Amino acid sequence: MNELPARFAEDAARYAPDGPYAFARLGLSVAAATMLNAGMWAIIVVLPQAQTDFGVDRASASLPYTMMMFGLAFGTIALGRMADRVGIVIPLIIGAALLCAGFVVAGYAPNLLVFSLAHALLIGVGNGVGFGPLMADVSHWFVKRRGIAVVVTASGNYLAGTIWPLVMNATIPTVGWRATYAAMGVAILVTVLPLCLFMRRRPSAATMAQAEEATRIARADVGLSPRLLLALLVVAGFSCCVAMSMPQVHIVAYCGDLGYGVARGAEMLSLMLFLGIVSRIGSGVVADRIGGNATLMIGSFMQGVALLLYLYFNGLASLFVVSGIFGLFQGGIVPMYALICRELLPPKEAGAKIGIVVSATIFGMAFGGYASGLIFDLTSSYRMAFFNGVLWNALNFAVVSWLFWRRRRPATSAQLAEAL
Repeated sequence: MNELPARFAEDAARYAPDGPYAFARLGLSVAAATMLNAGMWAIIVVLPQAQTDFGVDRASASLPYTMMMFGLAFGTIALGRMADRVGIVIPLIIGAALLCAGFVVAGYAPNLLVFSLAHALLIGVGNGVGFGPLMADVSHWFVKRRGIAVVVTASGNYLAGTIWPLVMNATIPTVGWRATYAAMGVAILVTVLPLCLFMRRRPSAATMAQAEEATRIARADVGLSPRLLLALLVVAGFSCCVAMSMPQVHIVAYCGDLGYGVARGAEMLSLMLFLGIVSRIGSGVVADRIGGNATLMIGSFMQGVALLLYLYFNGLASLFVVSGIFGLFQGGIVPMYALICRELLPPKEAGAKIGIVVSATIFGMAFGGYASGLIFDLTSSYRMAFFNGVLWNALNFAVVSWLFWRRRRPATSAQLAEAL
């Protein structure tokens, strides 16, 4: 007779926040994110070859990346809303299928138009589930270690950026970039589908109710309405990623223009993103101690410092060093927006709200990637593009610092009522 209550207690402990299942789910989320985020980095590696194949200038060759990012933004919001309603499994299946189809179509595209549409409508949308929605999903399974859980999941994006460029550099000289693209799509599909089988469980109603009350109290401390808070996070996310996009999107082409070769640029990108993983994990540890807002402010300031270094150093060795520093400084920034959303906004809308903010960062990457290419075409140099990034980073730092100040000051009774 006592076995049934004991079994319920055992299951409750296993599936409780910060419990054994939560950590197992975290590992599955990282594996899925590493595969699904291939779409965000593949175009960067093949940009020089695609430009040659399609016979276009640098700005036109950057267009597929920009369109992919718009598709990614749509997929992040749409699949995030879907995950709020039905759980993460169905969005994962849809994302993997779209990525498979997109890589095959893009790999054998006859012209730039088809190549761009494949990145926008298939690769970008499918990639959308691999970042914001996965971070939102894993945030429901942690309380004490939510910061580290969110950033570890987000690190799947940088793991993809570390692993996939190296894989592509190894296969492209042998089979070409087109066959490599098609093979990547198949690999993503056959890897992600089995992972979905182990991610069907959803958080309990009691867990979600407790999370709702915690965010209500935290939002009252800030003294801002949810809409205004969301708008400020959108502005901050957009501006920080306009700045971030210059090194991440153009470092491969930049090294080619300097005469170091695109392979050296791909190595710098991998180094940047690998150290970004270290930065993300470190940011999660710090955020669990001092909060997401303070951690975001520190990351914003340090990213601005790293961008300034690119203005003064362009030797091969110095670029490796600066790229490593950039990775260490900026890696933890974007996941902090997801963490702030979970700290201050309703958890039942986490997928949608995080999706909106992450989409703002994506639009920032898209705009920044294209603008940097356009600046290069106008000036035949990336120097002004780096300076453009510094200015956008200053805007981000101003917004984030103001939010931090708001959380530190005492809220008035009227502000408390507005926030609640």
